[in-house]
Amino acid sequence: MKRNGSGKIRVGIIGVGNCASSLVQGVQFYRNVAGEQFVPGLMHVDLGGYRVEDIEFSAAFDI
Repeated sequence: MKRNGSGKIRVGIIGVGNCASSLVQGVQFYRNVAGEQFVPGLMHVDLGGYRVEDIEFSAAFDI
């Protein structure tokens, strides 16, 4: 598939609790899935040319 994006998707999280922890752990777990391999829990491994390994967490805030 042609890649529409360029580079990484930088994500900032507000509220660093259990749900945020699960999101970060899931991204790290599925980061190295090869090609079109089936990934349980993900409907699409490629979305608009972006893949899980393109997600980069750059900030987190909690009150």
